[in-house]
Amino acid sequence: MNNIISMLPEILKAIEQTIIMVLISISAAVIFGGPLGILLYLTSENNLHESRTLNRIMNYLVNLIRSFPFIILLLSLIPLTRLVTGTTIGPIAASVSLSVAAIPFFGRLVEQSLREVPRGIIEAAISTGANTWFIIRRVLLTEARPSLVSGLTVTIVSFISYSAMAGAVGGGGVGDLAIRYGYYRFQTDIMVACIVLLLILVQLVQSVGTSLASRLDKRN
Repeated sequence: MNNIISMLPEILKAIEQTIIMVLISISAAVIFGGPLGILLYLTSENNLHESRTLNRIMNYLVNLIRSFPFIILLLSLIPLTRLVTGTTIGPIAASVSLSVAAIPFFGRLVEQSLREVPRGIIEAAISTGANTWFIIRRVLLTEARPSLVSGLTVTIVSFISYSAMAGAVGGGGVGDLAIRYGYYRFQTDIMVACIVLLLILVQLVQSVGTSLASRLDKRN
């Protein structure tokens, strides 16, 4: 216990770094992955703006990035990370790779959420003369809110886990602390403390996300 108390400043700094990495990557996922998911849905077969070519290109890119094991993606993006941030060390640098991985991840979840919206509701909106923007905002995104919140929760939880992997290549955060002290220095108590911290973080995010999705679900 004394060991953990003496490490408290480092632990707090690691938590801060993990939160920075997750916040940046999730922001990128929502800003870029959200529209990507909507485009994937709209351009798919029998939808409002069907475009097989565009849809195939986007699907290919999404599948390509998602097929990379994250640690390989992290290493392969080191040149891009250096170009964007000027360094490959630290939470901001690790956020580049995390963001690249988060955008298609969340985009696919958004597409799947929109597919759950009943076709009849969309056709009813079209029959009233609603334009595409209105259908996206007032029909698709409104009806899919519970599923979108669940998808966002899954994305946050997944990228808390990915941020721990980023620690393996100098990204910082709780994963980095666990590797440096728990693995290399055999300080088991620090390793256990890091695992407990990650568990608490994941449970907290999952509980809030599940509760919010449940409140938004009209079927409840």
